Amino acid sequence: MPNMSNEKVKMPEQKPDIRNKNFMEVALGYTEEMAVEEASRCLNCKNAPCMNGCPVNVKIPQFIDLIRKKDFEGAYKKIKETSALPAICGRVCPQESQCEKYCVRGIKGEAVGIGRLERFAADYFMNNCDGGEEKIVSNGKRVAVVGGGPSGLTCAGDLAKLGYKVTIFEAFHKAGGVLVYGIPEFRLPKAIVEKEINKLKDLGVEIETNVVIGRTLDVKELFEDGFEAVFIGTGAGLPSFMNMPGENLNGVYSANEFLTRINLMKAYKFPEYDTPVSVGKSVAVVGGGNVAMDAARCAKRLGAENVYIVYRRSQEEMPARLEEVHHAKEEGIIFRLLTNPVAVKGDEKGNVTGIECVEMVLGEADASGRRRPVAKENSNFILDVDNVIIAIGQTPNPLVKATTEGLETQKWGGIIVDEATGKTSLDGVYAGGDAVTGAATVILAMGAGKTAAKAIDEYLQNK
Repeated sequence: MPNMSNEKVKMPEQKPDIRNKNFMEVALGYTEEMAVEEASRCLNCKNAPCMNGCPVNVKIPQFIDLIRKKDFEGAYKKIKETSALPAICGRVCPQESQCEKYCVRGIKGEAVGIGRLERFAADYFMNNCDGGEEKIVSNGKRVAVVGGGPSGLTCAGDLAKLGYKVTIFEAFHKAGGVLVYGIPEFRLPKAIVEKEINKLKDLGVEIETNVVIGRTLDVKELFEDGFEAVFIGTGAGLPSFMNMPGENLNGVYSANEFLTRINLMKAYKFPEYDTPVSVGKSVAVVGGGNVAMDAARCAKRLGAENVYIVYRRSQEEMPARLEEVHHAKEEGIIFRLLTNPVAVKGDEKGNVTGIECVEMVLGEADASGRRRPVAKENSNFILDVDNVIIAIGQTPNPLVKATTEGLETQKWGGIIVDEATGKTSLDGVYAGGDAVTGAATVILAMGAGKTAAKAIDEYLQNK
């Protein structure tokens, strides 16, 4: 019998006043009993509307039914048929705007906790059944993947399963992209990312780190080295700034640098890891997305007493996940909404002393569908802070474009591709993820990697 409760089984979490002082995972995961109870809420709809919202086409009702039957290993394997990174997706995908958005149970209550169940199945398999991936017989063809983030990892995994010899070229000293440099440990433990990447290595995928395509090698040289196709998944790592006075003062960070120091370079473990990052008593984070929430929650954990989210619209327009906003508020993050910064203030030594802001009101909707913020006259005020973190978005790094002749891009830097295949303007070169769309979600990047892998296989089979 289905469990007809209108509410999801609650996920155990660390208490807010404890977790905002450590970097351990906030959500603690379901027990077997909790997972079976939540899986029993699924109606196993024949038309599976939830799958319409999944960019990688996970067979959602089928894996949930296996959990309900306590076949947890089978549930994981069902997810893995289409998803390369289930333990990661179960933690960071915005299910509320994707699969769970279309869940029938969400019409009169809360949707089935699809993400929570995906995480449970992946964690169960890793902890109880993980025996590595089956070795694949090579077909002798070589493919280069530029970038070891979600789109590159997915493309590499799908191609490896088809018998291709895949090499990932990663600029950092660790593969994972935004999974290792951007998303904090308390949302996505790096041990989980490492396990998922090791599964790709078990498939035969090779990973070369500290290789910057465009400097160490370029795309043309990859073909000269014997690769028959190239996938570009270099992400969107170039931070955007507001170009306001004072952004060059000491104590101003891009969210990209701030989070990379903390997550990839383990600044939160200083001096065990020799990468310090300094925050003062008060910190302002400019922006309203998930990156802004991550930066604010990290600053709180590093010892800042007052951490402000400064956002020019209201909470209804905020692009961050509701869960992340909820967690941030629980942890003591202060939201200064309808507030727009216009200048960073500093002392004679060049250190930040505050941020000048103006109050905003919402006007008519703009092209994004959100109401446009308009400044109130004579509403300027100073927010006293020691640090300012700019988290208003990232764009693709221009290096690959600058060093790859004939690669067509948008004016803002995104690589132009055929949406159905991921093919670029160059023969044998494909692209996907944030390098194409600008900063987006992990699961959308994975979907682009899957699309390109299929197209690369068809291209090489017909070559």
